[in-house]
Amino acid sequence: MPKEQIKNIAIIVLAVAVVAMGYYTVYGSPMNLSGSQASTKAIAYINAKVLSGGDQASLDGKVLTESGLYKINIKVGADTFPSYVSKDGKLLFPQVIQIEDVSSSQANNSTPVDPAQACLNLAPQKSDAPALEAFVVSQCPYGLQMQRILVAIAKNTPELANDIKIKYIGSVEGGKITSMHGDEEAQENLRQICIREEQSAKFFAYLECYLKEGKSDSCLTAVGVDQNGLKTCMAGKGLEYAQEDFSLASQYNIQGSPTLILNGNPASEFDFGGRSAQAVKELICCGYNSPISACATVLSTEQANTSFSADYSGGSSSGGSCN
Repeated sequence: MPKEQIKNIAIIVLAVAVVAMGYYTVYGSPMNLSGSQASTKAIAYINAKVLSGGDQASLDGKVLTESGLYKINIKVGADTFPSYVSKDGKLLFPQVIQIEDVSSSQANNSTPVDPAQACLNLAPQKSDAPALEAFVVSQCPYGLQMQRILVAIAKNTPELANDIKIKYIGSVEGGKITSMHGDEEAQENLRQICIREEQSAKFFAYLECYLKEGKSDSCLTAVGVDQNGLKTCMAGKGLEYAQEDFSLASQYNIQGSPTLILNGNPASEFDFGGRSAQAVKELICCGYNSPISACATVLSTEQANTSFSADYSGGSSSGGSCN
């Protein structure tokens, strides 16, 4: 692709970015599109209005959410442009200028706030048996990050494991499960749902293995999942289990992976210190009428790794979501 054409794209989207500042100041945030809809609209605009019949732009990789925008990679020929799209699909940004020091921000996120004060601010409905529902999809880097945290909590404070309810986002259309990142993710969602519902004793062990490399087949064998029973579930009853998750996600108006619901009310791990085992453990304990002894256990305050990783943490990690 000619360098002059690349320069023209950058100039055009930068001009749009300047307009965006005034747009949001005057009108505020408009109704959101899904990540897929917004990115499709951005690609179509570039092909029709910028490239004008030359090389065609395409989406390279998944759509992520970062700082209130959709983050996408636009590929034109051999070149890839990391870009951002507003959630209404009207504004395209070639880059974001970081105005907050990233290292200090991450350090702050990894240091839990006073959990008692955070709990007071949240003021959740209390229960003797609280439920933290974590809505995810199985191949979202940030959904994997949250699953990694919940596995760590269940492993290190088993008394809290029953309070953790990992649920999934998607839909059932024409008797087939769908998900935001395609059929491979949809089938893995269904696989995890079936293990959760029918072989629950294997669920967290399977997740712990899957989170390392995403190798479902070897993990099923390693943790001793009954694979015949799993196949039967995925071909039948599993769709009913999945629909229950999806209906609940719709009821809560879940938009991204991960999203947390504590005792039926939206909750944010960032109020308790971010994406760490300690922060989410404190959030769960906030839902108790009288916190149990496990709530006194101190877990890792490091931000958990995103995506597939053999390690819990690499020291710092971002906290976005997939939409």
